[in-house]
Amino acid sequence: MKKTVLLIACFLVLFAIEILRVYFIMPFPGSQRSNSIGIAYFLHNHIWWIRLVLLTMLVYFTWPVFMQGRVWKKIVTGLFILLYGFIFYLVNFRFLADKMFYQPRQKIFATAVSNQVDSNQLVLGITLNGESKAYPIEIIGYHHQVRDTVGGKPVMVTYCTVCRTGRVFDPVVEGKTEDFRLVGMDHFNAMFEDGSTKSWWRQATGEAIAGKQKGKKLPELFSEQMRLGTWISLHPNTMILQPDPNFTKQYAGLKGFDQGTISSGLEKRDPASWQFKSWVVGLTIDGQSRAYDWNELVKRKWIRDTIGRQTIILVLENDGSSFHAWNTRLEDRQFDLYLDENSQQLKDSSSGSSWNMSGISTAGPFTGKRLPAIPAYQEFWHSWKMFHPATTTYPDK
Repeated sequence: MKKTVLLIACFLVLFAIEILRVYFIMPFPGSQRSNSIGIAYFLHNHIWWIRLVLLTMLVYFTWPVFMQGRVWKKIVTGLFILLYGFIFYLVNFRFLADKMFYQPRQKIFATAVSNQVDSNQLVLGITLNGESKAYPIEIIGYHHQVRDTVGGKPVMVTYCTVCRTGRVFDPVVEGKTEDFRLVGMDHFNAMFEDGSTKSWWRQATGEAIAGKQKGKKLPELFSEQMRLGTWISLHPNTMILQPDPNFTKQYAGLKGFDQGTISSGLEKRDPASWQFKSWVVGLTIDGQSRAYDWNELVKRKWIRDTIGRQTIILVLENDGSSFHAWNTRLEDRQFDLYLDENSQQLKDSSSGSSWNMSGISTAGPFTGKRLPAIPAYQEFWHSWKMFHPATTTYPDK
């Protein structure tokens, strides 16, 4: 009787560790609301030793059953073994992140003339060393990351659809261009594992949260989210990532994501303000973070605000999707900028200056000068609040 109890206990523990190793880092009910990365990382790195011990014990306890046990005990034990095989298959070949989301097999780029992507689609745009590239969100949202080179520099273009957040990173760690794989999620945010130290890096902040590199951050590169047509108007020589024909079905699964009308509860927008899945635009200046209600931005079209000692202007373009943020101070001159909605230009009445949606002055004494751009991110409120716990809000909640 005692051996039977120990046999069942071994099976249950084996089932549990296989399931929990994946449960803690994938979006199962309740799994993303606890601080369980430490446990998940331990299981991830020690799973083979734990399996070896438990499987050795199982062989010890099951051998007498199959040699001398009654028929019903053999059948029950066999069913438990089959159940373990089924669980092992699911958690190691079906539910692991990098078995569900693959990297592009073909990275196809097109000019604005030959582009086949709808100009109304949202993109994450990057300009480095004079070269511009646009990455449609409904493409990179499936892949979660696309490795590329822009302006001769390696880049890691990332997007997490469950947080609705895009980031571009320099993938160089300790002087080495690192390889990353999607390993799972932390508080609904994508995590990547580097190939050298197997550390886990959070997509929303670029910070390593487990492993040898814990506490370090990947350098972030400036990017902007906007409609493709708007990006092309600002960067006519841009190259645009085209859909990989090997993943047509997977891309179709993100239809409606840009507008927030996708059927998935993990990715669908809540149109009310300050709800779990409400949209915000988040900024961080001098260590101070602020979230701007998307509904308020849509209503106002532009918001001038002060964060710390800096005054910024946040602008939504006429397409209702493309947005920009700039510091309103340049060369020790503070501009009192506002948006002229008719001309879609920023104006400063005191200097007579005008600024276009590239942040470049088109009239006045500062013609040709560019306002300092500020990284700004459209994000689900739950995500911004989680990873910027001290954030303030606009308007005040």
